[in-house]
Amino acid sequence: MEYRQLGKSGLRVSVLSLGTMTFGGESNFSKVGSTDVKGARRQIDLCLEAGVNLFDTANIYSHGLSEEILGEALQGKRDEVLIATKARMVMSDGPNEGGASRYHIIRECNNSLRRLKTDHIDLYQIHEWDGQTPLEETLETLDSLVRSGKVRYIGASNYSGWHLMKALAISDKYGYARYVSQQIYYSLQGRDAEYELVPISIDQCLGILVWSPLAGGLLSGKYRRGQQGPEGSRHLNDWGEPPIYNEDKLYDTIDAIVQIAEQHGASAAQVALAYLLKKPAVTSVVIGARSDEQLKTNLGAANLQLGAEELSRLDKVSAPVLLYPYWHQAKTANERLSPADLSLIGPHLQLAK
Repeated sequence: MEYRQLGKSGLRVSVLSLGTMTFGGESNFSKVGSTDVKGARRQIDLCLEAGVNLFDTANIYSHGLSEEILGEALQGKRDEVLIATKARMVMSDGPNEGGASRYHIIRECNNSLRRLKTDHIDLYQIHEWDGQTPLEETLETLDSLVRSGKVRYIGASNYSGWHLMKALAISDKYGYARYVSQQIYYSLQGRDAEYELVPISIDQCLGILVWSPLAGGLLSGKYRRGQQGPEGSRHLNDWGEPPIYNEDKLYDTIDAIVQIAEQHGASAAQVALAYLLKKPAVTSVVIGARSDEQLKTNLGAANLQLGAEELSRLDKVSAPVLLYPYWHQAKTANERLSPADLSLIGPHLQLAK
């Protein structure tokens, strides 16, 4: 297992980490999975054996049950691992039951600590943007949690580019603890993050944790053009997260993934995961699994090496179009592009040659 530095911090995390949205199975989360404590212990042991050291959860997953199961399953192993969790989502009825206010963050941090059976959270992430709470309030609160020892590092999740840059500027201005990472959706099905979030990560030395790297299962190889999906699976027009805008492009991408997987004797999922591990600023890819066998397969992605031609093929078939102002920069100002700029524009310049 490879370990990478998380942003500008001194923390080293495994390139694959375990996401625990499947733990619990309460209410709507039952559609994702319903792993109990016994199953969680098995999955954690598989991960530890493979070298995984980061386990990611959130207070909203099964309304706290995921954290409880993770905390119980990690008893006796807490010092071997890093725990990441999140807050921001609405937990119950009431005007202060969601958001990134001082009131909500402090209460939810304490609740998470209790459920996780630990005295500190290694990476505490704001799960989603809150446009009504001043960022100064959110960031000062997170800074106080770091100074108290309850939280080691902080990160953002699902921010836009300007949200993230505004937060970093405020932290720098007041000397608050700075986000060291962002957890984002990024996959061969949807490379929208490359417009701003990846370049910002390169420029600002942030680590990227990737959620839903298989696009909710779309890239698992089970969905093929002209074929019925697995029994009980969703139809493409049922997909809301991630949304599907171009069905033909999706199937072209899946075809390429499957063909490359066959050449390696690997699974489609392993190829999709291994591709992301080669992308700039990606620190760790968060994998989840409904079963032990699925988890074992996905863990194998850490050892799969894709060739330059294979990576180029996947880049090309899934490439996002250049939006403005990027197409204009590529056409008229490409002699002074930074490494951050080139993470998006560079491949398009190569294709244009």
